Amino acid sequence: MEAAAKTSLALPLKTHFFLSVFSTVTYASIRDDDTINRRILKLIELRVPPASNPINGVKSYDVTVDPTCNLWFRVYVPTEHVTEDLPVIVYFHGGGFAFLSPDIDYFDAMYHRIARKVPAIVVSVNYRLAPEHRYPAQHEDGFDVLKFLDDEEHRSKSLPENANISRCFLAGDSAGGNLAHHVTQRACESGFQQLKVIGVVAILPFFGGEERTISEKELQGNNILSLHRTDWYWKVFMPPGEGYNRDHPIINVSGPQAVDISKFDFPATLVVVTGFDVLRNWQIRYYEWLKKSGKEAYLVDYPNMCHSFYVFPELPECEELVSEVKDFVKKVLKKAAKV
Repeated sequence: MEAAAKTSLALPLKTHFFLSVFSTVTYASIRDDDTINRRILKLIELRVPPASNPINGVKSYDVTVDPTCNLWFRVYVPTEHVTEDLPVIVYFHGGGFAFLSPDIDYFDAMYHRIARKVPAIVVSVNYRLAPEHRYPAQHEDGFDVLKFLDDEEHRSKSLPENANISRCFLAGDSAGGNLAHHVTQRACESGFQQLKVIGVVAILPFFGGEERTISEKELQGNNILSLHRTDWYWKVFMPPGEGYNRDHPIINVSGPQAVDISKFDFPATLVVVTGFDVLRNWQIRYYEWLKKSGKEAYLVDYPNMCHSFYVFPELPECEELVSEVKDFVKKVLKKAAKV
């Protein structure tokens, strides 16, 4: 499935302008010593407060897990489904482990759409960022949120009564897709009292390896995410001085050092890819690895889209993706109900 990459990407002017500005500002924020000037990022990070008054049928509020490391999450509750037993989607945002947060305006709007249309209780996690916090900080934060939600006292104060934590999905885009996989893998090895992860949604997940794939070689300059940028993300994400390479299992999830998940009760996984993403081949390999490991996996391909397309409501594919997530959740819930 590793076909040659395409060479021409057509996007609306509004979308293209935003991607160009985002790329320019984030590049400008990176200092020569690989630290980040986060003040510059305020130019592209419009943060919005939670909506105590419902917006399009969804209200939201913030919950603190651990103030010492600024670990918190925002909960999105569809107000038209208060009597229904709803699944919980724990979502990890993208940004190369180094940028962004759940309260950025376009992420916030996306979580509103998911909560309303699936419908589901969405829990969007604010995890620590690199390079200030290196691996495994982000993955520890993700797992700590699951432990927090599994605790009955914490859960009763954090989620609405109709949130069914035994019907939990982990989801994420880009770096968040990496987190969704690895936190799920860890959940498979842990004994929770109530929480059960029954599905994973990996939207353009951020994986890599020492090899240079076709999409990495041929999609330079076509996307917000370049090969140079992905190398930098891995460099500032992994702990310094450990002599790691990109075949580390946290990066190359399906590579030579991959964890054998064939013995795990790893849940059904929806993998979303696009035609104009330098990560495309790694994402397809992930899907194929899941299948070879005997796991239920589905692949959705948007051949004319690029990395981050899912935050642009002007793109029809943005709404299509929410529908795909809805259908996947319904399919998994139906199977779970038979068990």
